Amino acid sequence: MTRRMKTAFWAMAGALVVLTTWLGTETWAYESGPVKDGTTVRGTVTVAGTVPAPKEFELRRFPDYEFCRTLSDDRGYRRLREVTFRPDGGLKDVVVVVEGVKQGKPFTGTDTEVEATLCQFLPFVTVVSDTRRVTVFNRDPVPHDIQGMASEQTGSEMVFYRPSLEAGGTTDLVQLAKGQQVFTMHCSQHPYMQNWGYAVDNPYYAVTDVTGAFSIEDLPPGTYRLKAWHPILGTQEREITVSPNETASLNLSFEANF
Repeated sequence: MTRRMKTAFWAMAGALVVLTTWLGTETWAYESGPVKDGTTVRGTVTVAGTVPAPKEFELRRFPDYEFCRTLSDDRGYRRLREVTFRPDGGLKDVVVVVEGVKQGKPFTGTDTEVEATLCQFLPFVTVVSDTRRVTVFNRDPVPHDIQGMASEQTGSEMVFYRPSLEAGGTTDLVQLAKGQQVFTMHCSQHPYMQNWGYAVDNPYYAVTDVTGAFSIEDLPPGTYRLKAWHPILGTQEREITVSPNETASLNLSFEANF
Protein backbone atom coordinates (compact mmCIF):
# COMPACT_ATOMS: atom_id res chain seq x y z
CA MET A 1 0.00 0.00 0.00
CA THR A 2 1.38 3.44 -0.93
CA ARG A 3 2.11 6.19 1.60
CA ARG A 4 -0.96 8.10 0.38
CA MET A 5 -3.20 5.10 0.98
CA LYS A 6 -1.73 4.53 4.44
CA THR A 7 -2.34 8.15 5.38
CA ALA A 8 -5.91 7.93 4.15
CA PHE A 9 -6.41 4.72 6.07
CA TRP A 10 -5.56 6.18 9.47
CA ALA A 11 -7.33 9.45 8.75
CA MET A 12 -10.59 7.71 7.92
CA ALA A 13 -10.52 4.78 10.32
CA GLY A 14 -13.27 6.43 12.36
CA ALA A 15 -15.70 6.12 9.47
CA LEU A 16 -15.81 2.32 9.58
CA VAL A 17 -19.33 2.18 10.97
CA VAL A 18 -20.58 3.60 7.67
CA LEU A 19 -19.01 0.74 5.74
CA THR A 20 -20.29 -2.03 7.97
CA THR A 21 -23.95 -1.11 7.72
CA TRP A 22 -26.07 -3.82 6.08
CA LEU A 23 -27.35 -2.57 2.73
CA GLY A 24 -29.72 -5.35 1.80
CA THR A 25 -32.68 -2.99 1.73
CA GLU A 26 -31.17 -0.71 -0.90
CA THR A 27 -33.56 0.06 -3.76
CA TRP A 28 -32.33 -0.94 -7.21
CA ALA A 29 -33.63 0.28 -10.55
CA TYR A 30 -33.37 -3.14 -12.17
CA GLU A 31 -36.52 -5.29 -12.28
CA SER A 32 -36.86 -8.95 -13.19
CA GLY A 33 -39.34 -9.83 -15.94
CA PRO A 34 -39.87 -11.97 -19.03
CA VAL A 35 -37.37 -11.57 -21.86
CA LYS A 36 -38.80 -11.78 -25.37
CA ASP A 37 -36.48 -12.58 -28.28
CA GLY A 38 -33.39 -12.46 -26.07
CA THR A 39 -29.95 -11.96 -27.55
CA THR A 40 -26.43 -13.15 -26.77
CA VAL A 41 -23.25 -11.08 -26.77
CA ARG A 42 -20.06 -13.09 -27.10
CA GLY A 43 -16.51 -12.06 -27.63
CA THR A 44 -12.88 -12.08 -26.61
CA VAL A 45 -10.82 -9.52 -24.75
CA THR A 46 -7.13 -9.30 -25.63
CA VAL A 47 -4.14 -7.25 -24.58
CA ALA A 48 -1.32 -5.89 -26.71
CA GLY A 49 1.81 -3.94 -25.89
CA THR A 50 4.05 -4.23 -22.85
CA VAL A 51 2.26 -5.62 -19.81
CA PRO A 52 3.65 -5.12 -16.29
CA ALA A 53 6.01 -7.79 -15.04
CA PRO A 54 4.88 -9.78 -11.99
CA LYS A 55 5.74 -8.15 -8.67
CA GLU A 56 8.25 -10.05 -6.58
CA PHE A 57 8.25 -10.37 -2.79
CA GLU A 58 11.06 -11.96 -0.78
CA LEU A 59 9.14 -14.22 1.56
CA ARG A 60 11.72 -14.16 4.35
CA ARG A 61 10.81 -10.51 4.98
CA PHE A 62 7.25 -11.38 5.99
CA PRO A 63 5.54 -13.59 8.60
CA ASP A 64 4.75 -17.28 8.07
CA TYR A 65 7.61 -17.84 5.69
CA GLU A 66 7.58 -21.62 6.03
CA PHE A 67 3.91 -21.96 5.11
CA CYS A 68 3.65 -19.24 2.46
CA ARG A 69 6.70 -20.43 0.53
CA THR A 70 4.57 -23.30 -0.88
CA LEU A 71 4.05 -21.19 -4.01
CA SER A 72 7.48 -19.54 -4.06
CA ASP A 73 10.16 -19.98 -6.70
CA ASP A 74 13.52 -21.62 -6.09
CA ARG A 75 14.93 -18.28 -4.89
CA GLY A 76 12.35 -17.86 -2.11
CA TYR A 77 10.35 -15.15 -3.91
CA ARG A 78 6.61 -14.97 -4.32
CA ARG A 79 5.26 -13.50 -7.57
CA LEU A 80 2.06 -11.49 -7.87
CA ARG A 81 0.89 -11.54 -11.47
CA GLU A 82 -1.63 -8.72 -11.91
CA VAL A 83 -2.17 -9.20 -15.65
CA THR A 84 -2.78 -12.79 -16.80
CA PHE A 85 -2.81 -13.39 -20.55
CA ARG A 86 -2.01 -16.05 -23.13
CA PRO A 87 0.58 -15.87 -25.93
CA ASP A 88 -2.23 -15.02 -28.37
CA GLY A 89 -3.20 -12.04 -26.18
CA GLY A 90 -6.32 -13.51 -24.56
CA LEU A 91 -6.79 -11.55 -21.33
CA LYS A 92 -8.15 -13.15 -18.15
CA ASP A 93 -10.03 -11.41 -15.28
CA VAL A 94 -11.82 -8.70 -17.26
CA VAL A 95 -15.29 -7.85 -15.99
CA VAL A 96 -17.62 -7.20 -18.95
CA VAL A 97 -20.95 -5.65 -17.99
CA VAL A 98 -23.90 -4.30 -19.97
CA GLU A 99 -25.09 -1.05 -18.42
CA GLY A 100 -28.48 0.58 -18.75
CA VAL A 101 -30.60 -2.59 -18.60
CA LYS A 102 -33.76 -1.75 -16.66
CA GLN A 103 -35.59 -5.07 -16.93
CA GLY A 104 -34.63 -8.60 -17.87
CA LYS A 105 -33.79 -12.05 -16.60
CA PRO A 106 -33.82 -12.70 -12.83
CA PHE A 107 -30.95 -11.22 -10.89
CA THR A 108 -30.23 -14.17 -8.63
CA GLY A 109 -26.61 -13.51 -7.72
CA THR A 110 -25.64 -14.76 -4.28
CA ASP A 111 -23.23 -13.26 -1.80
CA THR A 112 -19.69 -13.27 -3.13
CA GLU A 113 -17.08 -15.46 -1.49
CA VAL A 114 -13.33 -14.92 -1.42
CA GLU A 115 -10.88 -17.48 -0.02
CA ALA A 116 -7.53 -16.90 1.61
CA THR A 117 -5.69 -20.06 0.62
CA LEU A 118 -1.95 -20.74 0.37
CA CYS A 119 -1.38 -17.08 1.22
CA GLN A 120 -3.36 -15.71 -1.71
CA PHE A 121 -6.84 -14.21 -2.10
CA LEU A 122 -8.88 -16.14 -4.68
CA PRO A 123 -10.33 -15.35 -7.10
CA PHE A 124 -8.07 -12.47 -8.08
CA VAL A 125 -11.07 -10.64 -9.58
CA THR A 126 -14.60 -11.14 -8.33
CA VAL A 127 -18.02 -9.60 -8.99
CA VAL A 128 -20.30 -8.37 -6.23
CA SER A 129 -24.01 -8.71 -6.89
CA ASP A 130 -26.88 -6.46 -5.83
CA THR A 131 -26.33 -7.00 -2.10
CA ARG A 132 -22.74 -5.82 -2.46
CA ARG A 133 -21.66 -8.13 0.35
CA VAL A 134 -18.41 -10.09 0.33
CA THR A 135 -17.55 -12.94 2.68
CA VAL A 136 -13.87 -13.76 3.16
CA PHE A 137 -12.92 -17.25 4.38
CA ASN A 138 -9.50 -18.09 5.76
CA ARG A 139 -8.52 -21.63 4.72
CA ASP A 140 -4.93 -21.31 5.91
CA PRO A 141 -3.50 -22.39 9.29
CA VAL A 142 -1.97 -18.89 9.65
CA PRO A 143 -3.78 -15.60 10.33
CA HIS A 144 -4.52 -12.96 7.71
CA ASP A 145 -6.34 -9.64 7.77
CA ILE A 146 -8.13 -7.39 5.31
CA GLN A 147 -7.33 -3.81 4.50
CA GLY A 148 -7.98 -1.89 1.36
CA MET A 149 -9.79 0.78 -0.57
CA ALA A 150 -13.28 1.11 -2.00
CA SER A 151 -13.85 3.59 -4.83
CA GLU A 152 -17.11 5.35 -5.58
CA GLN A 153 -18.38 6.10 -9.07
CA THR A 154 -17.37 9.73 -8.54
CA GLY A 155 -13.75 8.61 -8.21
CA SER A 156 -13.41 9.34 -4.50
CA GLU A 157 -11.96 6.65 -2.24
CA MET A 158 -12.75 5.40 1.24
CA VAL A 159 -10.82 2.95 3.35
CA PHE A 160 -12.40 -0.16 4.76
CA TYR A 161 -10.67 -2.31 7.33
CA ARG A 162 -11.78 -5.47 9.05
CA PRO A 163 -10.21 -7.33 11.99
CA SER A 164 -7.85 -10.24 11.58
CA LEU A 165 -9.04 -13.42 9.91
CA GLU A 166 -7.81 -15.95 12.42
CA ALA A 167 -6.14 -19.20 11.47
CA GLY A 168 -8.37 -22.17 10.81
CA GLY A 169 -11.16 -20.77 8.68
CA THR A 170 -12.62 -17.79 10.53
CA THR A 171 -14.92 -15.72 8.31
CA ASP A 172 -15.49 -12.00 8.16
CA LEU A 173 -17.64 -9.67 6.07
CA VAL A 174 -16.84 -6.65 3.94
CA GLN A 175 -19.91 -4.60 3.04
CA LEU A 176 -19.70 -1.80 0.52
CA ALA A 177 -21.69 1.39 0.95
CA LYS A 178 -24.01 2.80 -1.69
CA GLY A 179 -22.15 4.20 -4.68
CA GLN A 180 -18.99 2.16 -4.19
CA GLN A 181 -18.21 0.15 -7.32
CA VAL A 182 -14.58 -0.95 -7.19
CA PHE A 183 -12.64 -2.31 -4.24
CA THR A 184 -9.27 -3.91 -3.61
CA MET A 185 -8.18 -5.97 -0.63
CA HIS A 186 -4.71 -6.65 0.75
CA CYS A 187 -3.37 -8.54 3.72
CA SER A 188 -1.13 -6.24 5.75
CA GLN A 189 0.93 -9.20 6.97
CA HIS A 190 1.39 -10.74 3.51
CA PRO A 191 1.38 -7.91 0.92
CA TYR A 192 1.51 -10.34 -2.01
CA MET A 193 -2.10 -11.28 -1.15
CA GLN A 194 -4.37 -9.12 -3.30
CA ASN A 195 -7.92 -9.26 -4.62
CA TRP A 196 -10.07 -6.92 -6.71
CA GLY A 197 -13.85 -6.65 -6.96
CA TYR A 198 -16.39 -4.89 -9.14
CA ALA A 199 -20.01 -4.20 -8.14
CA VAL A 200 -22.81 -4.66 -10.70
CA ASP A 201 -26.51 -3.81 -10.53
CA ASN A 202 -27.92 -6.24 -13.11
CA PRO A 203 -27.25 -9.86 -14.15
CA TYR A 204 -25.82 -9.03 -17.57
CA TYR A 205 -22.13 -9.43 -16.89
CA ALA A 206 -19.30 -11.92 -17.35
CA VAL A 207 -15.68 -12.34 -16.30
CA THR A 208 -13.29 -13.42 -19.03
CA ASP A 209 -11.80 -16.89 -18.71
CA VAL A 210 -8.21 -18.00 -19.29
CA THR A 211 -8.67 -17.55 -23.06
CA GLY A 212 -10.13 -14.04 -22.72
CA ALA A 213 -13.59 -15.21 -23.81
CA PHE A 214 -16.91 -14.04 -22.37
CA SER A 215 -20.61 -14.65 -23.04
CA ILE A 216 -23.63 -12.65 -21.86
CA GLU A 217 -26.94 -14.30 -22.63
CA ASP A 218 -30.68 -13.57 -22.74
CA LEU A 219 -30.21 -9.82 -23.12
CA PRO A 220 -33.35 -7.88 -24.16
CA PRO A 221 -33.00 -6.30 -27.63
CA GLY A 222 -31.96 -2.65 -27.54
CA THR A 223 -29.07 -0.21 -27.38
CA TYR A 224 -26.77 -0.29 -24.36
CA ARG A 225 -23.40 0.80 -23.04
CA LEU A 226 -20.99 -2.13 -22.64
CA LYS A 227 -18.09 -1.67 -20.21
CA ALA A 228 -14.97 -3.82 -19.92
CA TRP A 229 -12.99 -3.30 -16.69
CA HIS A 230 -9.59 -4.65 -15.68
CA PRO A 231 -8.07 -3.66 -12.31
CA ILE A 232 -4.68 -2.75 -13.79
CA LEU A 233 -5.36 -1.91 -17.44
CA GLY A 234 -8.39 0.30 -16.86
CA THR A 235 -11.76 0.56 -18.58
CA GLN A 236 -13.11 0.46 -22.10
CA GLU A 237 -16.66 1.38 -23.10
CA ARG A 238 -18.57 0.64 -26.26
CA GLU A 239 -22.13 1.34 -27.40
CA ILE A 240 -23.84 -1.79 -28.69
CA THR A 241 -27.17 -2.40 -30.39
CA VAL A 242 -28.55 -5.93 -30.35
CA SER A 243 -31.45 -7.21 -32.44
CA PRO A 244 -34.05 -9.86 -31.47
CA ASN A 245 -32.71 -13.44 -31.35
CA GLU A 246 -29.27 -12.26 -32.44
CA THR A 247 -25.90 -13.62 -31.40
CA ALA A 248 -23.59 -10.64 -31.56
CA SER A 249 -19.80 -10.87 -31.61
CA LEU A 250 -17.71 -8.20 -29.97
CA ASN A 251 -13.94 -8.24 -29.57
CA LEU A 252 -12.12 -5.75 -27.35
CA SER A 253 -8.43 -5.05 -26.94
CA PHE A 254 -6.50 -3.27 -24.20
CA GLU A 255 -3.26 -1.49 -25.04
CA ALA A 256 -0.71 -1.93 -22.27
CA ASN A 257 2.18 0.49 -21.97
CA PHE A 258 4.29 -0.24 -18.90
